[in-house]
Amino acid sequence: MAPCWSQSKHHNRKVGKGCPKGWTRLDDRCFIFQNEERTFADAERVCQILGGNLVSIHSQLEYSVVLDLIERGTENFPDTWIGLNEAVESEQLMWTDGSVVDFEAFNNDDNDGSCVEIENSDLLWDNDDCSDMNDYVCARDADDKY
Repeated sequence: MAPCWSQSKHHNRKVGKGCPKGWTRLDDRCFIFQNEERTFADAERVCQILGGNLVSIHSQLEYSVVLDLIERGTENFPDTWIGLNEAVESEQLMWTDGSVVDFEAFNNDDNDGSCVEIENSDLLWDNDDCSDMNDYVCARDADDKY
């Protein structure tokens, strides 16, 4: 009779979810700052290629992480796209990932534009023209591959 070898099913299994190299994890989400200027739509496309969307922010803690990523990724804090924008033919705000808008950090400016950036002058959110060129932050779900 040939010997029967048994190997643990958990031998090479990673515990928990993780993020790709270069991304920062907070809870079950991963974040990365992209220090390259793009329009809002182009930035969203790049984030989708990377497996996510422009960042949606749902708490002060997430906002602090995003601000820290931007500060560590540049010498001078640039205007930076986040995934918040006004729905077509509406003034209702929506995240590009479809999540609920449950946190906001707008400044008192009343600028025109349908897309939202973190403004370098006060580190708060402000509307901007979607065709402007800004750096951006992407987010994706953590997963078992990493």
